[in-house]
Amino acid sequence: MALKKKPVTGMRDILPAEMQVREYVMNQIRETYKSFGFTQVETPCVEHIENLTSKQGGDNEKLIFKILKRGEKLNLETAETENDLTDSGLRYDLTLPLSRYYSNNGSQLPSPFKALQMGSVWRADRPQRGRFRQFTQCDIDILGDAGNMAEIELILATTTALGRICPKNAFTVRINDRGILRGMALHCGFPEDGLDQVFITLDKMDKIGLDGVRAELLELGYEEAAAGAYTQLLESLGDDAAAVRGLGEMLAEVLPASVTANLADIMDTVASVAETDFKLAFDPTLVRGMSYYTGTIFEVSMEGFGGSVAGGGRYDKMIGKFTGQDTPACGFSIGFERIVTILMEQGGQVEQGEQKKAYLIEKGMDSARMSGIMKQAMQERKAGVQVLVSQMNKNKKFQKEQLNREGYTEFVEFYKEALK
Repeated sequence: MALKKKPVTGMRDILPAEMQVREYVMNQIRETYKSFGFTQVETPCVEHIENLTSKQGGDNEKLIFKILKRGEKLNLETAETENDLTDSGLRYDLTLPLSRYYSNNGSQLPSPFKALQMGSVWRADRPQRGRFRQFTQCDIDILGDAGNMAEIELILATTTALGRICPKNAFTVRINDRGILRGMALHCGFPEDGLDQVFITLDKMDKIGLDGVRAELLELGYEEAAAGAYTQLLESLGDDAAAVRGLGEMLAEVLPASVTANLADIMDTVASVAETDFKLAFDPTLVRGMSYYTGTIFEVSMEGFGGSVAGGGRYDKMIGKFTGQDTPACGFSIGFERIVTILMEQGGQVEQGEQKKAYLIEKGMDSARMSGIMKQAMQERKAGVQVLVSQMNKNKKFQKEQLNREGYTEFVEFYKEALK
């Protein structure tokens, strides 16, 4: 039986044209983040199954690629549950591994620590446009800073990177706070023990609309007065820092004034400092599904893609799950695959960092002449030119077209005999 040549469902083979775009995006992100003082780290792709299933990752915990125990540890005869068969799994994001990394190595790291992490993650999700079962994430996190400077730096760094990579695409940063979500729901009369379900419904706003949210809340058994007051409040709010401060006055009986003041200060500072052109908007319907978020949350939507292309927030309780002592933490992740999708659909044309030249050599070239050509190529490489040395195909025109798509703009042809 012939071996299967297609990749596993949800995984992809990446062709050279896209790989060139991916490398460009990766380099732009890395250099931008390093200019903001972030230090690159790396964590293993395999994590302890206990960590992955610790109720930190929301629905992503249902999508874990679990790894069977090995050797004598794997006993199929005595296994009673799935947990008896597995002891590890592929990471579903970079935040949980970073929290473990920091809890294990924090004494050797500066405080606060500005971490940059790029790598593959895996989720057994349903593949669709811009979403795969293996994909790359690009995260920046600030650990050990409880002040709002962390959020400000993360937003400025991420928007600077997006502005450099996709200068022609307008984008919006939507921002909210989990405390504001809670305060609004309590203010409108929802019971404390029902807030999680309220937020799950609110998170569907972009799919079912405001009327749909109200209808679903009623179906779930919540009082009409609470559902009506909630949707009316959501509909009446503005999206600037002044609206956030006004909301703080309205929620004074259920929400500390510091929460809305902090969010408004973040918005004002980012707006006054940012050099990239984007919209920053308060969005009281923004929830973000990860259960580990504890405060500020943000998400980026971009022209040319229906869903979000970046997101993050504050997760001050996660590191404490490892150490027993809570550590302030906040992060922002760029949806790398979605950015690449946008660029590929726009033609996949990116800036070339270095000159790319192809030497095309006629077949049958004698060894002495070949050595001279190879030495010439080595000299050009020393000078910073990317040189491909390849045999010349019969269909030279098609060969050049293929190389041109890979970024080769100059061709030098070598023949056994001088052309007359």
